[in-house]
Amino acid sequence: MILTVTDPGDIRRAAREFIQLMGDDTVFAFHGRMGAGKTTFIKAVCEELGVEDVINSPTFAIVNEYRSATTGELIYHFDFYRIQRPAEAQDIGVEDYFYSGALCFIEWPEKIAALLPDDAASVRITDDEDGTRRIER
Repeated sequence: MILTVTDPGDIRRAAREFIQLMGDDTVFAFHGRMGAGKTTFIKAVCEELGVEDVINSPTFAIVNEYRSATTGELIYHFDFYRIQRPAEAQDIGVEDYFYSGALCFIEWPEKIAALLPDDAASVRITDDEDGTRRIER
């Protein structure tokens, strides 16, 4: 699956399409360079899933917890950019989150690759020079 976002107003459409294609997966590892749009896309997906809270990057908190106002579903948003060692992620109990059955959206998953479930869905976000974003799963 490849979704293309050509302008900021198009991101909600891409988020809706992404949700339709998520299937039974619950853990999503978002790869992409700094500034590629990982947080922005995860925010759009959470909003489309019914999260009404303010959604921002958990860069300093490592994990933010949201709940869908429409389904009651828990959603965890991780940002492991500041993690130096996988043991730091283990200390907060990431495995409990990953195997909870709740949706988990992970930024910088390469920092904790050994801790990711084998069935984690890999999502790559790339940005082109013209500002177009490609979301590949």
